[in-house]
Amino acid sequence: MPPETARRAKILFLNYPNNPTGAVASLDFLRRAVGFCRRHGILLVHDLAYAEMTYDGYVAPSVLQVEGARECSLEFYSLSKPYNMTGWRIAFCAGNAAAVSALAKVKSSLDSSQFGAIQAAGVAALKTTPPDFLPSMNRMYSSRRNLMCDGLNRLGLECRRPLGTFYLWPSVPAGQTSVGFAERLLTGAGVVLSPGSAFGGYGEGYVRIALTVPEDRLRVALDRMAKAV
Repeated sequence: MPPETARRAKILFLNYPNNPTGAVASLDFLRRAVGFCRRHGILLVHDLAYAEMTYDGYVAPSVLQVEGARECSLEFYSLSKPYNMTGWRIAFCAGNAAAVSALAKVKSSLDSSQFGAIQAAGVAALKTTPPDFLPSMNRMYSSRRNLMCDGLNRLGLECRRPLGTFYLWPSVPAGQTSVGFAERLLTGAGVVLSPGSAFGGYGEGYVRIALTVPEDRLRVALDRMAKAV
């Protein structure tokens, strides 16, 4: 980051495991990010929504594991992904006390808190979910990941197996744009993908695939894609 940009920056936002790419971060990476933010007086905000959706032995680190992180960091955790509460908008944050207090003031001015029944459901999810639920769910997503990655690579769409999230980030065929490829699959194969460019300029050349349907539907998608790629 150029020195002038670092001097003017107020917040550094990180999201690992990452949506849309599935990329993950090491504790050493977060340690360096904390050091950078402390040196430049920047608030580090880490979105840890996919903390518990990891595979192949990888464990997603929390930025709050880093010594000194509480001086400059906020970390957000969502119940949406690990407890299948997507769209319920229930989450919490922890970290620097002054930043948490400031966030609470802003939040209280935006609404009068989340609907009480959803809060109660979140408490129930945290207190009563069987201990084998998350490992079982991760095995399911890991199996879907392997199925799709193998199939996409056979089609010539390079796709690495991510260590976290339920997203894949395959490349599009040479000479095609993200939007063009997504439109081609939508109109020619009836398969819906998210063009990478929708997530910013650096997403050009990729598409995002969500592993949120059963394996039989994923196989249907691969069969349709094979006829259109």
